[in-house]
Amino acid sequence: MFGSFSQKTGNADHLEEQRKLKALRSFQFSCEQTMSPETPSSSVHTLRPADIKTVAAIGSLQRTPGSGTNHEDLLQSTGKSLLEVSVETLAALISSFNPLVLHQSPPPAIKGATTDNQTIDLLHQAEETVNLMKENQMMDFQNDWKLITVFFTAENLCSSCASTQLRNCIFDNLEELKVVLDFLYKKVPKAFVNLVDSTEFATLACQDDNNARNQCNCVGERSTVDDNILRWSYLNAWEKLLESERYDQKDDFTVILQPSLQQRSLLLRPGRDGFITTSKTQVETLEEDYTFMAVGLWNNMMEPVGQKQPYNFTKVLKVQCPSQENPYLFTYRNSNYSSSLETTNTKETSQERIYGTNIPCFDRDPSDTVPVSVHNLKPADIQVIAALGDSLTAGNGAASKPHNVLDVLTQYRGLSWSVGGNENISTVTTLANILREFNPSLIGYSIGTGKETTDNAALNQAVAGDCAEDVPAQVRRLVDRMKSDTRINLQTDWKLITLFIGGNDLCAFCENPIRYSPENYTYNLQTALDILHREVPRAFVNLVTVLSIASLRELHTSENNGCPKLLMRLLCPCVLNAKDNSTELKELVYFNRRYQETTRQLVESGRYDTTDDFTVVMQPFLTNVNMPKTQEGLPDRSYFAPDCFHFSQKSHSQAARALWNNMLEPLGKKTDNQKMEEELVLKCPSEAEPFLRTYKNSNYTYPNQTPNYGSQLLCEDRSPSSPPATSVHTLKPADVKIIAALGDSLTAGTGIASDNLLDLDTQYRGLSWSIGGDASLQNVTTLPNIFREFNNTIVGYSTGTGSANDSNAFLNQAIPGAEAEHLPAQARNLLRLMETDPRIDFSADWKLITVFIGANDLCNYCKDPDHYSATNFTSRIQETLDILHKQVPKALVSLVEVMDLLPLRQLFVNTEAQCPTYMSDYLCSCVFTGEENSPNLTMVGEATRAYQLEIWRLVESGRYDTHENFTVIIQPFLQNLKIPFDQDGHPDISYFSADCFHASQKGHSQLARALWNSMLQPVDQKADSFDFTDDIVLDCPTQNKPFLGTYKNSNYSYPPAHPTNEPVENWGNDLSCSEQAPSSRVPTSVHELRPADIKVIGALGDSLTTAVGANASDQITEWRGLSWSIGGDETLEIQTTLPNILKKFNPNLFGFSTGSSKETAGFNAAEGGATARNMSAQAHELVRLMRNSSKINFKEDWKLITVFVGGNDLCQYCLDKEAYSVQKYVKHLQNTLDIFYEELPRVFVNMVEILEISGLRQIAASSLECALAAKDVCPCFLNPEENSSELQEIKRVNRDFQAETLQLLNSGRYEKREDFAVVMQPFFRNTLLPLDSNGKPDLSFFAADCFHFSARGYAEMAVALWNNMLEPVGEKQTYNNFTRDRSKLKCPSSEKPFLSTLRNSGFRNSDLILEKTEPSVPYWAVIVAAVAGVLAGSLFIWFVSGGRAKRRQRKTDTERNMNMVSL
Repeated sequence: MFGSFSQKTGNADHLEEQRKLKALRSFQFSCEQTMSPETPSSSVHTLRPADIKTVAAIGSLQRTPGSGTNHEDLLQSTGKSLLEVSVETLAALISSFNPLVLHQSPPPAIKGATTDNQTIDLLHQAEETVNLMKENQMMDFQNDWKLITVFFTAENLCSSCASTQLRNCIFDNLEELKVVLDFLYKKVPKAFVNLVDSTEFATLACQDDNNARNQCNCVGERSTVDDNILRWSYLNAWEKLLESERYDQKDDFTVILQPSLQQRSLLLRPGRDGFITTSKTQVETLEEDYTFMAVGLWNNMMEPVGQKQPYNFTKVLKVQCPSQENPYLFTYRNSNYSSSLETTNTKETSQERIYGTNIPCFDRDPSDTVPVSVHNLKPADIQVIAALGDSLTAGNGAASKPHNVLDVLTQYRGLSWSVGGNENISTVTTLANILREFNPSLIGYSIGTGKETTDNAALNQAVAGDCAEDVPAQVRRLVDRMKSDTRINLQTDWKLITLFIGGNDLCAFCENPIRYSPENYTYNLQTALDILHREVPRAFVNLVTVLSIASLRELHTSENNGCPKLLMRLLCPCVLNAKDNSTELKELVYFNRRYQETTRQLVESGRYDTTDDFTVVMQPFLTNVNMPKTQEGLPDRSYFAPDCFHFSQKSHSQAARALWNNMLEPLGKKTDNQKMEEELVLKCPSEAEPFLRTYKNSNYTYPNQTPNYGSQLLCEDRSPSSPPATSVHTLKPADVKIIAALGDSLTAGTGIASDNLLDLDTQYRGLSWSIGGDASLQNVTTLPNIFREFNNTIVGYSTGTGSANDSNAFLNQAIPGAEAEHLPAQARNLLRLMETDPRIDFSADWKLITVFIGANDLCNYCKDPDHYSATNFTSRIQETLDILHKQVPKALVSLVEVMDLLPLRQLFVNTEAQCPTYMSDYLCSCVFTGEENSPNLTMVGEATRAYQLEIWRLVESGRYDTHENFTVIIQPFLQNLKIPFDQDGHPDISYFSADCFHASQKGHSQLARALWNSMLQPVDQKADSFDFTDDIVLDCPTQNKPFLGTYKNSNYSYPPAHPTNEPVENWGNDLSCSEQAPSSRVPTSVHELRPADIKVIGALGDSLTTAVGANASDQITEWRGLSWSIGGDETLEIQTTLPNILKKFNPNLFGFSTGSSKETAGFNAAEGGATARNMSAQAHELVRLMRNSSKINFKEDWKLITVFVGGNDLCQYCLDKEAYSVQKYVKHLQNTLDIFYEELPRVFVNMVEILEISGLRQIAASSLECALAAKDVCPCFLNPEENSSELQEIKRVNRDFQAETLQLLNSGRYEKREDFAVVMQPFFRNTLLPLDSNGKPDLSFFAADCFHFSARGYAEMAVALWNNMLEPVGEKQTYNNFTRDRSKLKCPSSEKPFLSTLRNSGFRNSDLILEKTEPSVPYWAVIVAAVAGVLAGSLFIWFVSGGRAKRRQRKTDTERNMNMVSL
């Protein structure tokens, strides 16, 4: 049947129709709205989108899996085939240019049709399509332009299995395509036909279909190399057919080959499960995939032939638009396209088919006796040869004739450079054939053709398409073959094994940089070599360095050389798709070099030189190899197979010669830049040097592996202040003359350079991060060594080893084992030393003192919480700082924040870390012992936060900023500690000393760098996390910020002093905003909506919106007048609610609730006990109330509606998982918003994100009354045991509620109307549970049932909601810290006077901007970042507010308010 998107001419009606189309809701569409031309084009080569009257598609694609069985209720919106979605999407796009465009639902495929008879099926569909077009009364078949997309597959049985029939298969497939296109050419006038390769999707459907699975039993037997070559061969045949102009003889018909659809491209698109966690069904995800592909197809229709790009789905697609310069759909003719039929300006020289070599060596004898050492191994001693690698070792295409691309599928293993054994050295040069001249009895070489599984592959176990991660499996097969071969004596025969891998890793690195990282590459090689080292005696292993693959780009960019450029890009996209001088290309070169460097480091570590009968030798002849050139200086294609990617026999021969010569060259003198076009003469062993060269017989010493822990300091301005600094707030690094430190064993330097536990009592003070002064910055990174780069006369640093009493400790007065209570004594000792040392001018010299303490207090906290309480800890710090403040002039004190020790626990609970677990109790019993989630660990975690909060309170009180020559600055970088992990995923203990508790020199170097950078950062911009593995570059003072950062030079204002804990009479707030006026005229755009423009307010929700519990004297009644989002009782000064805030801007606001009666509920449609399922009914009721109200102008008044629901859904989830599923929750919200979108004009909707409700467990645990009350209210959160699968499931569902709702709102579904916006307000995402002074949940924020909020809690919700409404999207506060402060309400500003939406926050630019420029931040990145924030919610702790919200509002909190944990 035919359908029309619109028969209306009104633009508003057209937009309304377009709004309803689901297919376009996720895309940026900014094409100028145009109407159909008066006279349609007469030529297909001047065809505009507006000329198209009908859209159709044919193809042998099945409906998505499950669409006909388990998802019958979704058939209207999901379960559609690619054909259906593509037709709908293309028609929707064209409707912007021609509102009267028709779209034809694809005719059904023949039942049981397979790819083997797709011609019959497609021809049937084409005939049916033509008949329906002719019968349709709404179109003129002869005169209307048609857009027809043909999805054609190259897959069939013979192409999957019978390699000998491939050429015939391609021919047959081409003939099948001709039948279908010929029919359309003859029968359909005025048609633009897209030809799209859908092979990959047909293959996937085949695999999913049980009935067809037997016909697909060959799928998976081919490598990716095979797949890419096959794909190209088919496409090349199709392209030649179209370029022949067979279908361009008429001016009203053309066929254009569009880029192939690739399933793997979709795995990275936003919303895909592989990109962010979602809960979509398979059917929904597939339909979204199809929509993305259809938009990609449209975009390629806007691109000239020859410039079409593979589909890129890693960001939200922007729909391409016709331009004034190119308003037409592109054809071969109007693209000025030159045929890619193979033409070349260079003469095709017939390749020599003889690639033999003369061996000039006279001494070809073996050793007199079989050697026992690999370092005395002569070529003739080799009895077994083997090889591992990829298609370059498998020999793909080595003997293929020029232009016979399909033959590259053949693996000519007998010609392989490192292991082939065809014929002999006089005709075929390979390493095996060279060695056979020394030992004719050599075994293991491969002959002929075939895969690694064939007998004639022998010990050539290379696999085409393999990467480094596949080599361990190759090694396993190789070892098994050697063990099972009766000709091989595994124990006594000498073996030569060549390993060459990495090309495929580099070709794919950009698709998964982690998987193909240099670290993983080397780790995989290490795993493979470890097996050989462990299981294969008497072996010499050639590890051939991966080549410099970027040189392949020269062959790709060279013109008229006959190379199949598309195939080259398919085989190696990450190398050939990158643009010149692009970041991607620089990353490729970096990865390539790192591959080479890390493998060299692996070999030079000596890991494989532990026995005398085994070694691994790097053969580097390809390290800096360049593209071979012709005499004209052009890339010489004769060195490559027909695909211009694999080696031809010519290259195989040269590689064999170069490898042989490398093997005879001593280490340190090996060729690493072999010129492949030069004549290579084989070297010979000599009487003086008869052996294959190893590090030992080369007298080669591996480079010193002792790491250098120095740093570079690139600061240009290292001068002191002139005149000298008189204020600590204008202190430059060079002004510091004295450096000192207080602390515990970390600062004392315990175990820094220790390699065993017995040395742990040594204090390496000269290497200490904050005070050590050994050597210089070039090889030892410490804070004093950095400062010595600015002032080489600085004094006070410690050197060497020893205790605090030794003279070389100098001003390092830290003592191992020290706790906070010992710090005042250290301060007094320091004061004494500074006053008495003749090198120090005590009153005149500027001093830097680093203080770091607290680890030992926390390690003992569980043993005596009172002694180690936060109050006692802080009082001891205060005593220390008071001593310094009172008695030390000219001093800047760096107080490094207490470190969170809990992450260090991973070093002792992970057995793979090989840490001394038996020392756990001795080192830090409260952290390293006991079970996960034990009371001790909870206590330590809470104590850590309390220590940190109390110290901030102390310092920010201003106590130490009473004069200009002294200050204390907190350095917070250790607030969030990240444990380093190695390639195995185990903790990397190289950053720690032998006890896995103290830091090694590697760790101290990183700490010193982080501390230096923190000192330069402004107070409110300091880093609050530390990752040992970060590449930390030393910062420099700048011209604008030349001083060490203090509160004053950071323009940081101290927060007001803490209020007393006097009873609060009300929960009102004060608000006085300068921008309170409405817009000068009523706005027509929601993106220009000021608070004062709001005339009407409404709300949907459950009992939290009806305000149950708001009145302490009556916990049952719904006190709607006190509702946070809709209540209007009292005034803002007495009760904080959203309406009371808005009444400050518009006193005539209408719709808010008052009192507790339903009659005075106003537009509060919330109902107690409601779930998301009830929201549609509430929405309909709210619309009815507004429409019938005589107090408002329904069409003209701006409305604000707040929606908050989900608590009851979560609390009842375990009782009916289907009814309360994530999908149902989001679907109900979608239906609710759809009602508003379709029926309400001028609306701003607040969607308040569901909170992390798991904190309810802690509230329930706070008292017996709460436990009893809350269990009845929320059983699904409160009944499961701690760490149970049920609890983990409900927590995941909670996060999915958040993530999926955010996806809905950011999909673009509600953005086509200028007068409508729905904005996620996320203040509840990571809500902080308020604690009282005893560290228990503060129940004053909650009602008696411990589930609903009290009036105080509702007031905090209103404040958070209001502030969220003013905060730009992407910068909204995602937590509510329940603080008591009457001045927390934000105001609109002259720069940002509007309620924030996506567009006015910069993420939805105007159509004009979208069309002309790319946004600085991709919109999809904002969505993904936001969703990632949701999914990380369970990890959110105080540090988010205490660190990143930073110090702007931190200390406005009262003492009580500082005590919080994550809700």
